[in-house]
Amino acid sequence: MQKTAHIIGAGVSGLSAGVRLANAGYVVHVHEATQQLGGRCRSYYDAATDLVIDNGNHLLLSANHHVLDYARTIGSEAGLVGPKEAQFAFADIKTGQRWLLDLGSGRLPLWVFDESRRVPDTKLGDYLALSPLIWAGTSKTIGTTIPCKGTLYDRLVQPLLLAALNCDPPEGSAGLAGAIVRETLLAGGQACRPLIARDGLSGVLIDPAVKFLEGKGGSVRIGRELRGLESTGGRVTGLKFGEETVALGPSDVVVLAVPPRPAMGLLPGLTGPTKYRAIVNAHFRITPPKDAPPLLGVVGGLIEWLFAFPQRLSVTISNGDRLVDMPREELAAAIWADVCKAAGISAELPPWQIVRERRATFEATPEQNALRPGAKTAFGNLALAGDWTDTGLPATIEGSVRSGDRAADLLLG
Repeated sequence: MQKTAHIIGAGVSGLSAGVRLANAGYVVHVHEATQQLGGRCRSYYDAATDLVIDNGNHLLLSANHHVLDYARTIGSEAGLVGPKEAQFAFADIKTGQRWLLDLGSGRLPLWVFDESRRVPDTKLGDYLALSPLIWAGTSKTIGTTIPCKGTLYDRLVQPLLLAALNCDPPEGSAGLAGAIVRETLLAGGQACRPLIARDGLSGVLIDPAVKFLEGKGGSVRIGRELRGLESTGGRVTGLKFGEETVALGPSDVVVLAVPPRPAMGLLPGLTGPTKYRAIVNAHFRITPPKDAPPLLGVVGGLIEWLFAFPQRLSVTISNGDRLVDMPREELAAAIWADVCKAAGISAELPPWQIVRERRATFEATPEQNALRPGAKTAFGNLALAGDWTDTGLPATIEGSVRSGDRAADLLLG
C-alpha cells in the first residue's frame, strides 16, 4: 500500500521532516500557504540592491549535526562554507581594538588555557564563572545564573547568547543558553567551526530539498492554506484546503510545520509561545575589502555581526524591537556608519535594503519556553514541527531541522 505524507508548511522544519519521511518510503506532498518557500530561511531577488539576498543572515556551526545531515541528504552540504578551524574575528568599534578568538579544532575547550587564543583581557577564572550555566534548569534566567558583566561577558558571552536567544541575555532562559554552550563552546573547536550559505539559504537548504522530494515522486505546492482537519478515532482523516478536502488513507501521516498562531487555530487546546522578538537585517551592495573576514563579531555599536558576501556586506541586529519603527533611511545611515568603522572603509551609503522581521523568533524567556509543545499531538498520525516547538534549543536553524527530524521519527516510530 502506498504511504503518503502531507507536510503543512514549506519552511526548513517541514522540508526536513519531508526529506526524512521520503527516505522512509513515503510519497511526500508539501502544502505552503504563502507564495514563497523557505519561511524565514529563504533567498530572493532585491531590486534596491540588484542582488539576491537572504531574508535573514544565518550562521551555522559544525556542531549543527541535524542541519549538516539534512544538507548531506539533499546533496547541498558543499554549499555551507567556512574556515578549516573555529576562528572568529571581533572588533570593538568604540575602542578600536580587534582580536581573533581561536577555538582550535579539538574536542575539548583547551583554548581557555591559552591567553593568546582567548578573549583579550580575560582570565581563566572568568570562564570558570560560566559553569553554572552549563546545567541550569529551564526555569532560571541567565541573569540569576551567571554574572552578566565584565570583559568576557561584553566581548563574547553577550554577543553569543544575544544571537542565539534573540533577547537580552539576562532575561533569557538559562536552560536554553546552557544547551548552546554544551553543544558548542564546551565541545571544543571541532563543534564551533562557522559555516555560511555563501550563495544563499534557498540554494542550500530549500531548493535542493524540493528537488529531492519531487525526485521521489512527491510535490511542493504554494498558495495552499490548511483551513481545517477532519478526524475519526484519534486519527486525522482529511485535510481541508478551502473548498477542497484531501482524504487520508490508513497509512498516511501529517506534519504540521506552521507558526504557533495558525497551529493553535487548527488544534484547539494546543499551547505555544505568545510573545516574539524582532530581528533587523541590512544589506549593502559593495565589494567587501579583500582582507574582510567572512564573519566579524562587532561590539560597542549598533550592529552585532557583519557578513562579507560577494558584492555585499550584510548586518544582523538581534532583539531589534527598538528599531522596527525607526525610519528606514535613518536606520540605514546609522547601520552604515557602524559598518564603515567595523570594516575599516570610508564610503558613501551604497544601494541598501533593510529587512525587519517583527516576529522573527519566540521570546526565549523561561516563561515562553515553558509554553512550547512537543512533537506529539492528540492524533496518532499528526506531529508538530517548528523552531517554536520544544527542541531543547532556541529558535535556530538547527532547532528547526531537529524539530522536523523529531516529527518524522515520531510518525515512523
